[in-house]
Amino acid sequence: MDAFTTIAMDDTSLRALFTKPYGTPPPGEEQWRALYAEDVHFQDPTQERHGLAAYIEAQEGLMKRCDDVSLMPGAIAIDGRTAFIEWEMGLKIKGIEFIYPGTTRLLINEAGKIVDHRDYFDFVGPTFSPVPVVGGFVRWLYKRFVD
Repeated sequence: MDAFTTIAMDDTSLRALFTKPYGTPPPGEEQWRALYAEDVHFQDPTQERHGLAAYIEAQEGLMKRCDDVSLMPGAIAIDGRTAFIEWEMGLKIKGIEFIYPGTTRLLINEAGKIVDHRDYFDFVGPTFSPVPVVGGFVRWLYKRFVD
């Protein structure tokens, strides 16, 4: 029996799923298939995907666009078949590190697989704030509409 097929969605397995230090390989297709349902729905501030193949494609695309990726979990809360995980994602792109704090909400089916994965994080601020000229405009927008 494959080690990945027996993972229960508990604090330990979710912490392992949401841990990827810089310099370590990301989960592979076999791991995604063991944890995610074929009809999984995935959404974050930049995209929405339906189906496991599209989810895997999105994860692989992120890894290809970045020099390296880090993901570190924080608090985890599980209530029945719903889980929330706080995390901090680091992306290294062309020598610049971008840090995105966020939270994921997972819905888990009766078979113990993830059927809905929704990421919540601010994409605009951490991405564009460090960029000359654009960053100043983004900071102005945040002060004008958020502060």
